[in-house]
Amino acid sequence: MNSQAKSIRPFIGAKDYKTSRSFYRDFGFEEVEISHDMCVYKLEGNVAFYLQKYFVKDWVENTMLFLEVENTEAFRNELLKLDLDKKYPGVRISSVRNEPWGREFFVHDPSTILWHIGEFYN
Repeated sequence: MNSQAKSIRPFIGAKDYKTSRSFYRDFGFEEVEISHDMCVYKLEGNVAFYLQKYFVKDWVENTMLFLEVENTEAFRNELLKLDLDKKYPGVRISSVRNEPWGREFFVHDPSTILWHIGEFYN
């Protein structure tokens, strides 16, 4: 391919759009409202995704995203300080796991979307 890609932005759904919007703002994403039923959430650089006011149980409950970070443990500690798991029902933050390819932990958002957050060894 001769053209260079700049970013990738997946679309995710929400069981409760208002709650999910609040969760992602508290998480640290910058929210940009596009319309009454869609926002884009941005984190440093080209990390972004679209949140839709749309829910299909099988789709949302099977959505997984991987967020690569520089330091898994430090990122997790920052998230734990936000008390997201206490503020939002259903939110869970796992411990860090060491895998042959790198380190990761998991965050389940209020809609059960599974975030893999980690770093690669190579």
